[in-house]
Amino acid sequence: MVAVCEKSAEPEKTVKIVWQPYKGSSQEVFLTCPIFECLYEGTRGPGKSVSLLMDFAQFVGKGYGRHWKGIIFREEFERLEELIDKSIEYFSQIFPTAVYNKSNHYWEFATGEKLYFRYAKKEADYWKFHGKGYPFVGWDEITSWPDDKLYIKMMSICRSAYPDMPRRYRATCNPYGVGHNWVKARFIDPVPAGIIIEEKDEKTGSIRERVRIHGSIWENLELLKNDPDYIKNLEAQPGVVRKAWLYGDWDIIAGGMFDDVWDSSIHVIPPFTIPATWRLDRSFDWGSSHPYAVCFWAESDGSDIILADGTHKSTKKGSLYLIAELYGWNGKPNEGTKEVASEIARKIKQFEKDYGKTFLAGAADSSIFDVQNGNSYAADMERMGIGWTKADKSPGSRINGWEIMRQRLKNSMTGESAGLYIFNTCRQFIRTFPVLPRDETKMQDVDSEAEDHIADAARYKIATKTHSFTSESMG
Repeated sequence: MVAVCEKSAEPEKTVKIVWQPYKGSSQEVFLTCPIFECLYEGTRGPGKSVSLLMDFAQFVGKGYGRHWKGIIFREEFERLEELIDKSIEYFSQIFPTAVYNKSNHYWEFATGEKLYFRYAKKEADYWKFHGKGYPFVGWDEITSWPDDKLYIKMMSICRSAYPDMPRRYRATCNPYGVGHNWVKARFIDPVPAGIIIEEKDEKTGSIRERVRIHGSIWENLELLKNDPDYIKNLEAQPGVVRKAWLYGDWDIIAGGMFDDVWDSSIHVIPPFTIPATWRLDRSFDWGSSHPYAVCFWAESDGSDIILADGTHKSTKKGSLYLIAELYGWNGKPNEGTKEVASEIARKIKQFEKDYGKTFLAGAADSSIFDVQNGNSYAADMERMGIGWTKADKSPGSRINGWEIMRQRLKNSMTGESAGLYIFNTCRQFIRTFPVLPRDETKMQDVDSEAEDHIADAARYKIATKTHSFTSESMG
């Protein structure tokens, strides 16, 4: 049990508790967790951010002095303001001799400890902190970062040469946000909350441990008592946000761009034999350090299909079916394989050979046509027999493409016009597309920091008119 309180000068006087975790609560589990890497996730309201502050504070005055240093990150400094305000509210009472430096944004305690508030947005921001050592590193709202690159790299600064120094790498978040996917993959999907995840380092053979603690608003009795409308405010949120903030549900469609028009029970279907009269083509989004994506499409001419159970089913002319995909990732969210264009072309050729069909050249990321030193990625692929047409990337084409995709998804739900369907074997599309968040400053666009590569490849196809498209089929 960790309690942080004011000291009383009079032994007989009752000590005023400034803050303490509820006994047996997720706060207490988080504060006493001995695992180096720990995520405190869950609903809004259990006191995750305050617990992050107290996780550092519990080691102040324990004899480590100036060697106990901490740093807490947000992706933008403005988003640290609420956390700083909370630190002032509590630390000024718990540590009345501590001083907050407003110009440099850090606390200095009477016994020499320091806690810094800093912002870091991109992987390159790591170099501002390279060579420094902080035995305590905290991340507030870790789902605000689009990938884990900066998070992983910053582990190298969580160190200390002082003997027996605790080292704590801590983060908090709710489900939802641009980083929903990678956080879910790293902490949520492998094991239930409270179970330690062991990851072996392939180079050294050492084992690195991490764990997540799940918190709930229903644990915070003080908040529920003092603000009885808080639950009502969470209940009033749109469906996906309500699931994330009120229930801590990680199995949500977490970002808003397509959550109102996506239904996996409608859009995701089992494979079937493609009629010989349907048009087959492909689309492509280039990637190297980020994944590349190839989508293989079948476009209905209005003829019926035969399902696995032998039954016939009608289709709408112009309906698009994503029947296969090639995704160039290294198994980690939003990380590419850095394959050269000729190698990607070779894989496409092999897929088409194995599939037994020839796919027409479709729309590709126009950047592959850029000529450098007399050559281009498109030319490299053309020499391998894989050709492409340029996708429309003119001003406004991105937003227009997303709107066409939304309409296609709606059409699938009504069944009245040509829709969009995904074979259930296209696991990367199903993993990444439904959770794409909106851009916070341009709500009609997808946040480009998210893992949107296969969605981009699909958008290139959907925004390109082919002979089967008619105004009637589009709806």
